[in-house]
Amino acid sequence: MFIAFAVKIPLFPFHLWLPYAHVEASTATSIILAALMLKLGGYGMLKFMLPLFNLETHLFFRPLALFVCVLGTIYGGLAALRQIDLKRQVAFSSIAHMSFATIGVFTFTEIGAKGAVYLMLSHGLSSAALFYLIGVLSDRYHTRSILAYGGLLSTMPMFCFFLLVASLTNVGFPGTSGFLPELFVLVSVVSISPFLLFPILFGMFLTTASTLIALLRLMFGHLKTYYMKST
Repeated sequence: MFIAFAVKIPLFPFHLWLPYAHVEASTATSIILAALMLKLGGYGMLKFMLPLFNLETHLFFRPLALFVCVLGTIYGGLAALRQIDLKRQVAFSSIAHMSFATIGVFTFTEIGAKGAVYLMLSHGLSSAALFYLIGVLSDRYHTRSILAYGGLLSTMPMFCFFLLVASLTNVGFPGTSGFLPELFVLVSVVSISPFLLFPILFGMFLTTASTLIALLRLMFGHLKTYYMKST
């Protein structure tokens, strides 16, 4: 059951379908996929997997599940850092965030489960907003390459404002809906093993860096007029 729901969320190494699905999908399909369909995996873990088996079974498999989730958090951040396609970048950051949310589920604590649920709700809103904004850029400039953009703040200030809000929400900036859920999950991790905190924080740093680097490259720098000829 864990593998089935891990494919749906998805978790590393069952994630291979997600970047390709987002790249080939339309903007509306990406929004539905990110906001609703991926969260069914987390819902299945909380609603079906946890109640069907006793605590001893969960505790036996917890080290393996936590290893997979921590590895997925780091891998998702590293993969997001090297992406050029904006949709693939958001897709790999989604893998990292869903791995982080699943860590909260497998702490088997109340605050961890609450953090996982709230994080999935927050990520559903922020990732859907990011895919919508990427769709706006793609429709206007006919490319999703990060290398094609720069200096959008001077020509699209309102767009950049919403992009900034969505990106900060996605990385869990204090004051956004993603901050408290991530804090809840981290508190639950400390309650079971403080040593897990360091690789998890490293993965969170990588995911945050990938999102903010893409944001800065889009908003600031020289305006690249070559790619604006299509408009």
